[in-house]
Amino acid sequence: MKFFNNGWDKYLEDEFEKEYFKELLVKVDEEYSKYKVFPPRHKIFSAFTNCDINDIKVVILGQDPYHEEGQAHGMCFSVLPNVKIPPSLVNIYKEIQNELGIEPPNHGYLMSWAKQGILLLNTTLTVREHQANSHSKFGWQKFTDRVIEEVNKQEKPVVFLLWGRNAISKKELIDESKHLVLTSVHPSPLSAYGGFFGNGHFLKTNEFLKSKGREEINWKIENYEN
Repeated sequence: MKFFNNGWDKYLEDEFEKEYFKELLVKVDEEYSKYKVFPPRHKIFSAFTNCDINDIKVVILGQDPYHEEGQAHGMCFSVLPNVKIPPSLVNIYKEIQNELGIEPPNHGYLMSWAKQGILLLNTTLTVREHQANSHSKFGWQKFTDRVIEEVNKQEKPVVFLLWGRNAISKKELIDESKHLVLTSVHPSPLSAYGGFFGNGHFLKTNEFLKSKGREEINWKIENYEN
């Protein structure tokens, strides 16, 4: 079975055949038929289709998709260009500005990061409207654990940015003798002042990539022109 038509299929094809994954897809289908679920069905795997496993330099790990109308499109923390920038992403932009002096863009679309090799991955890939974590027990966690394990096996060193308890719980899946793992509280307004601001993660990411002979990330996102 192929899902992504890129390098991911080779690494995950056996996972797609496992019973839990088939059951997961049935549960997700039932949810879409009965409730409003995000992201749109055809966007569930956008993080994978827009960032090939062979190109990954950075993994940013979120919790689950935004659960309000029009926000989620399958890449963690990102929204489409004409959607109001969510508070967590506002704080991410603030930290980038504080560290690197980069002015925040006028939108929250993070595609330019994905195209540079940043996997914008949520630990759970779907959510019911207005109900955060409503699909967290469906089996997505098992699938995204496998994804992290496959990235961990890659020869090239990768930076993992784990923000918040859900993300930090995945730390045990990563070989820190090869990869860089940076952890902090979540950028949500509820926690950002408890350690997200001032964590230095964006600067440290580029320092690590440079030290390993890999191209640094250009964190600057160009403004969106209507």
